[in-house]
Amino acid sequence: MSNATYRGRFAPSPTGLLHAGSLSTAVGSYLEARSRGGEWLLRMEDLDPPREVPGAADDILRTLEAFGFEWDGEVAHQSRRHGLYRAALEQLAASGQAYACCCTRKEIAAHARRGLDGYVYPGTCRRGCPDGREGRAWRLAVAEGEAAVNDRLQGEYRQDLARDIGDFVLLRADGFWAYQLAVVVDDAEQGVTDIVRGADLLVSTPRQLAVYDALGLPAPGYCHLPVLTNAAGEKLSKQTLAPAISTGDAARQLRAALELLGHVPPADCESLDDLWRWAAANWLLSRVPAGPLQLPHS
Repeated sequence: MSNATYRGRFAPSPTGLLHAGSLSTAVGSYLEARSRGGEWLLRMEDLDPPREVPGAADDILRTLEAFGFEWDGEVAHQSRRHGLYRAALEQLAASGQAYACCCTRKEIAAHARRGLDGYVYPGTCRRGCPDGREGRAWRLAVAEGEAAVNDRLQGEYRQDLARDIGDFVLLRADGFWAYQLAVVVDDAEQGVTDIVRGADLLVSTPRQLAVYDALGLPAPGYCHLPVLTNAAGEKLSKQTLAPAISTGDAARQLRAALELLGHVPPADCESLDDLWRWAAANWLLSRVPAGPLQLPHS
């Protein structure tokens, strides 16, 4: 790859097929990278086999190709990068910033209060597991005090990790790597300079910045695009049964994604090539609404 000053990425999970929300995120991420003369990487976040849908990874790649996306380099797969995550965890454990935790979910729920993203871990195992018990997961010890994320679209976002989240999981009790560790290790190793993704992930960004800091790695810039919601106000996702996008009318769906992101192509842009050409020439992040946005009825 060339030494581009900007390197973005799109990192879908094969727990389902692409839907309108994931398409708009891919479009925004792709156009922001291209408009800044940068590279756009593709990474498959396949770290949770029990939740993965058979064939979804291949379907996602075929769909992106059919919509005209062109990524730089080979597609990365998290399932082939376990050694990188292990090395990062060992570094954090050796520096005393990560520790083993023996608590079960039931135990945490019985003694913890609710925070921004589930229960706030009360630090039960920070000084070691109780006698006779062994660690089941690994957690990062977080510092007290507020941290700020300067998001290019959402503005300043502040969060106190100790108060709002608590020491969070890096390696799960079931042996699977946690998203917060894997995504940081991947982005750092791949040289990602700017992350453009959905605003539903803004709440997890301070955790990732804490991992960057603990590993002594430079953090990327962030831009969180508006999430799309259904008629009930729920975020479009696999959990809310968002329908998969179809390659049969890719041009119409690309136009819809651009319009949701504040970019309305002229009526004579009808083909995929025309739409991409117009979008590349007219993309401005300042036109994108902060959201959330409701998907119009077809």
